[in-house]
Amino acid sequence: MAGLSIGQLATKANLNASTLRYYESIGLLPAPERKNGQRRYDEGLLDRIHFIKIAQQTGFSIQEITILLEGFEPGDSLSEQWEQMARQKRSDLEERKKQLNAMIQILDSGLSCKCLTWSECKDKIENEGSC
Repeated sequence: MAGLSIGQLATKANLNASTLRYYESIGLLPAPERKNGQRRYDEGLLDRIHFIKIAQQTGFSIQEITILLEGFEPGDSLSEQWEQMARQKRSDLEERKKQLNAMIQILDSGLSCKCLTWSECKDKIENEGSC
């Protein structure tokens, strides 16, 4: 049988088959071809699934992902709405990046000292100037 089964695609995408069925049910993935009643997926969907996963992990809603993949409703000012959403999301991601970098710095500092907790390390820095 040509194409990947749902289990094969799920394994390659590192997802549960139920997640793929959900993506299909909400329109993030196209309805697959069926052979003998079984879903058969094109391996080319892996790029789309990868995009969806990254978008979800970085805070995009299902609606926003759908817009990024499929565009807005006909008649809408596509470029303005897409640009507005993209700018806002980019700003949100930049803020999150700052927060992640700050946490990485805290962890790096903790790895370079012998304190057992962040509080102990912080107190030591405040009282002794270093950890």
